[in-house]
Amino acid sequence: MKVEIHHSWKKELETEVGKEYFQKLKDFVEQEYIENTCFPPKNEILSAFNHATFDDVKVVILGQDPYHGAGQANGLCFSVNDGISFPPSLLNIFKEIENDLNRPIPQSGNLERWAKQGVLLLNATLTVRASNAGSHQNKGWEQFTDAVIRTISDRKNNVVFLLWGGYAKKKARLIDGDRHLILTSGHPSPLSANRGYWFGNKHFSRANEYLKQNNQEPIEW
Repeated sequence: MKVEIHHSWKKELETEVGKEYFQKLKDFVEQEYIENTCFPPKNEILSAFNHATFDDVKVVILGQDPYHGAGQANGLCFSVNDGISFPPSLLNIFKEIENDLNRPIPQSGNLERWAKQGVLLLNATLTVRASNAGSHQNKGWEQFTDAVIRTISDRKNNVVFLLWGGYAKKKARLIDGDRHLILTSGHPSPLSANRGYWFGNKHFSRANEYLKQNNQEPIEW
């Protein structure tokens, strides 16, 4: 696996990608992609860092695992390629945006349009074996993505972190809440959303309000 990421990230993360655990992780991923069908496509594993540069990041959304169905994952959490049906969590995200900001549900579930505005769409684990959720957890990805979150917290100011569900909420310990806005809620998956833990959180309008208060352009959700 080649570590090809935007130079702004390379500068911030070069110490991390030089560590022994990351070299082992690269070897593991390389072997997995040789022996199994894995997602996202190899050239999209680090997409989150190439669509949203370090300098541009103003919102971070944290997912857990890439989608493990054929043609879905594109390296951005919750995002799917054009022409792919919306997974239930993504549909619930769009429904909340519709309720919160009165924006119609879009035709495409490809969230590159958010990433290009400075939304880092980061899964905690960046690869997965086909039809086998969680299969690449605890191999080193989480150590790397935790370092990414810490780096953003330490070296930037006034970033909005959207932490949805129990797994993401645990990452709050990595973030300086005095320098950044941390918004938490239930996960947008139907199990959580249908129990009342997702809809009505107004995270999208609250994120934009905070950005405007800190002289940053709001996101066109």
